Amino acid sequence: MNDALAPLVVIAGPTGSGKSDLAIALAETFQGEIVNCDSLQLYRYLNIGTAKTPDGDRRGIPHHLFDIVNPDEFFTAGDYSRLARATVKDITARGKLPIVVGGTGFYLRALLDGLFPGPVRDAGLRERLARRPASLHKLLHRFDAAAASRIHENDTQKLIRALEVCLLARKPITSLHAQGTERLTGFRILKLGLDPPRAALVERLNHRCLKMFEAGLLEEVRQVMALGYPASSKAFESIGYREAILYIDGVFTMEEAIAATQIATRQYAKRQRTWFRREPGMLWLDEFGNLDKTAEMAIGLVQNFLNIS
Repeated sequence: MNDALAPLVVIAGPTGSGKSDLAIALAETFQGEIVNCDSLQLYRYLNIGTAKTPDGDRRGIPHHLFDIVNPDEFFTAGDYSRLARATVKDITARGKLPIVVGGTGFYLRALLDGLFPGPVRDAGLRERLARRPASLHKLLHRFDAAAASRIHENDTQKLIRALEVCLLARKPITSLHAQGTERLTGFRILKLGLDPPRAALVERLNHRCLKMFEAGLLEEVRQVMALGYPASSKAFESIGYREAILYIDGVFTMEEAIAATQIATRQYAKRQRTWFRREPGMLWLDEFGNLDKTAEMAIGLVQNFLNIS
């Protein structure tokens, strides 16, 4: 191990696995600061549906890259990589431990490994693709099945970008991802992955989705729309918000909205598990991050990583 390199801790895993709780426990123990790696928690005003840790529960620990994007703004993995790299370097320069936490695997890859040298955007091609949203996922599956398996069929922006790259580069986007660009340098990295028992996670996710609606998800959506952000805003394409809008529009009953959110959340957690299982060097903790025994195990791993006796 090269002790001249600055330490960086990553906490990853599926939604609902307790990543935020574990990050706060580690930050308290090791003078850390938390860096968001969740594509939805970047958005302002979206709190309930993104399971954002309330300010009062952050125990005075600095949280970075939360609430930095408006709901109708487009934010790329490249944008995230640029901001996150600057943030972890700033935290390190102040003598604190950066703890990157979240479930957006592509953002984590962009931060650590860099992004592929993809072609520039083609407005004409993107416009043509946008006219056929119902067929985008099937079309991507034809060109790059691996990429299609990682993108939800309703995530129009990601599907368009993936197809744009495949068509312009004339090769699968996954083969370009493998090339990467400039890796994050100057750090040694400890990656902790949470992988609680599946049945318990499913139960927790189902309950959490129900509590989101009970806690005022619909009111949150209406408040954001009252600020002038339309239902077509990028942030509203995400799980929970999409179903809430369908209820508001009269497409879903409340029961249907909750059930659809639960199904989509379980499917998303499954995709996250698959993604992070492919992440090299991950040390897996097979329990929820909010449990004392998980925190104790993680603290021991970080102590060893930091060479603290």
